[in-house]
Amino acid sequence: MVTQTEVVTTAGARGRDAKRGPRTKSHHVRLGSWWWALPALVLMLIVIYASTVAGGFFAFTNWSGVGGFDFIGIQNFVKIFQTPELVGSLRNTLFLAFGFLVFTNVFGLLFALALNRGLKSRYILRTLVFMPVVVSPIAVSYIWKFIFDYNGPLNQFLVAIGQPKVNWLASPGLALWCVLIVMVWQNIGFIMVTYLAGLATVPVELEEAAALDGAGVFRRFRYVVLPMIQPSVAIATTLTLVQGLRVFDQVVALTAGGPAGATQTLALEVYQEAFTYQQFGFGAALALVLSLLILVFSIAQQWATRDRSEKEA
Repeated sequence: MVTQTEVVTTAGARGRDAKRGPRTKSHHVRLGSWWWALPALVLMLIVIYASTVAGGFFAFTNWSGVGGFDFIGIQNFVKIFQTPELVGSLRNTLFLAFGFLVFTNVFGLLFALALNRGLKSRYILRTLVFMPVVVSPIAVSYIWKFIFDYNGPLNQFLVAIGQPKVNWLASPGLALWCVLIVMVWQNIGFIMVTYLAGLATVPVELEEAAALDGAGVFRRFRYVVLPMIQPSVAIATTLTLVQGLRVFDQVVALTAGGPAGATQTLALEVYQEAFTYQQFGFGAALALVLSLLILVFSIAQQWATRDRSEKEA
C-alpha cells in the first residue's frame, strides 16, 4: 500500500527531472560507442596511411632499402617514362585491367540473368560458378598452368582432334591472353553474385508489364532491368577495374612476367625493383604511379556509372 509520503516524494522527483530536462549520457557512455574501434583505426593509420606517406617520400629518393639515401627529386618518375620496358608494363597492365573489366562483367551479368529465376537447379549452378572465387589466386593459377602446359590437358585435347600443340605460356602473343582468361574465370562468380543482388530488387511486375506492352527481351533489359541495377553495375565495374590494375598473383604464378616481358605488369615491376633489384626508391615511385593510375581510373569509372538522377542534379 503506497503511503502519502511516497507519493509526495515521487512527485517531487518527477518535478526535479522535468526541470532538469532530458537526461544526457555521461562522457564515459559516449566513449563506449567508439573506443572499441580505436585499435583498428590506429592499425589502419600505421599500416595504410603512414606507410603510404613514407612510400611517397621515398619515391623521390635513391634509397636501396638499407642505409642512407639522397633526395633526387623527380628523377625516378622521369626514368619510368623513359624506360621502354616500363612503358610496356603499363600497356600490359591497361590491357589486363580493361579486358578483365569487360569480360568479367559481361559473363558475370549473363550468368546472373540466366540463373536469376526459373531454373530449379539454379542454386546448385550458382554454387558451381562461385566456387573458384573461394580458391586462392595462386592455387588457381598453378592449376591453369598445368592446363596450359605444352604436354597438358589442353594440348592433349588439341592432339586428339587433329590439331598441333601450342606453346600457350611461352608465346608472347598468347601468354597475356592466358593470364586474362585465368583472371576472368576465377572472378565471374563474384560478379555474378553482385548482379544477382541487384536483380533481386527488380520487381517481376515491371518486367511482366513491359512484356505485355510488347517489349522484347533486349528492350526489357535495356529500359527496365539495367536502370534498376545501376548500383550493382557501379560496384562490379569498380571492383574489377581496381583488381585488374593491380594484378600480381596470376602473373607471378603463370609466367613470372615472361616470355621476354610480354606479361610484365606494373605491380610485378614494383615488387622486382624494390625487393629483387634493391632499388626501393624507384620501386616506390612505380607504386605511386600505379596508385595514382588506380585513383584516376576509379574516379572516372564512378563518374561514368553513377546514377542518372545524380547526373541531372
